[in-house]
Amino acid sequence: MYVVHFLLLTISQPQPAVYNKNDYTMAMILANGISFSGGFIFTPPPPPPPENTAAWFGAGYAPAAPAGLRSTVDRITFATDTATASVRGPLSIARYQLAAAGNSDYAWFGGGTPNFSTVQRITYATDTDTASVRGPLSSARGYSAAAGNTTDGWFGGGYYPIYSTVDRITYATDTATASVRGPLSVARFALAAAGNTTDGWFSGGQDNIGVARSNVQRITYATDTDTASARGPLSVARIRLAAAGNTTDGWFGGGVIGSPESTVQRITYATDTATASVRGPLSSARYGLAAAGNTTDGWFGGGAQAAVSTVDRITYATDTATASVRGPLSVARYWLAAAGGVQ
Repeated sequence: MYVVHFLLLTISQPQPAVYNKNDYTMAMILANGISFSGGFIFTPPPPPPPENTAAWFGAGYAPAAPAGLRSTVDRITFATDTATASVRGPLSIARYQLAAAGNSDYAWFGGGTPNFSTVQRITYATDTDTASVRGPLSSARGYSAAAGNTTDGWFGGGYYPIYSTVDRITYATDTATASVRGPLSVARFALAAAGNTTDGWFSGGQDNIGVARSNVQRITYATDTDTASARGPLSVARIRLAAAGNTTDGWFGGGVIGSPESTVQRITYATDTATASVRGPLSSARYGLAAAGNTTDGWFGGGAQAAVSTVDRITYATDTATASVRGPLSVARYWLAAAGGVQ
């Protein structure tokens, strides 16, 4: 009678720098010369996307001479954020009241006033070039908001008329017209959005009867043909605010309701049915600003009470403190948009 003993379990080679499922096999060596190998495959999870190192703030309205719409794009390098933002290649069309989403390599700036459906893409590696025109949104509108992940961007709401429409831009096929997905539950404009790899939270804004909203709507990307689900509200209704976030939370700052606000509210994604918590304020009250960030900080730039070039940085780990003032944008302006990526 043979007695079989398991003597050794081995991995064929150490973990390489780049995952390859064919590099991971398991062998069982048994007594009496009997062995098995190659029957098991390990498939490690994909590595996370690289950390954002910069943010691109584009377009807007500047009241200083020459007053008017701007196509300017400023880049904030996070590691040297006390310096004035550097001017990069412009958008192809001057506009304001637009929205932006991006990934590690590109940013898509879509819509805007007056009456644009155009989407323009900034390639970070060649950001001194003029942004390239891509496939349009499904309809022309301004005052929308956007959130995205590594493969797609979702642009929701807008004006005029007041939209509940959500358009999805698939980055790999961005010359096509954006596809219409499930709508927001309430039509609105002048809202803000933040998200992570699986969901986007669209908050604030004004509805079609002129009421400022505090409610938050969540788009789940995997089921984006559904109507966005209502979540816990902001603590204060407001319009013309901005948002930045990381994998666990979103920070919604500034805005206006009666008068400009400096308040920052934090939505914790895991408990998003609760009312957003009030955190430390921006350095000044303003609306029509834009924001982008990475996993540790968010940069809120521009805006108006009077037009400003101010950039405030919120450090997420110490977000009860007042945001710290960093190096300014190259020109004071408001109703701009921003996206973060890798420089």
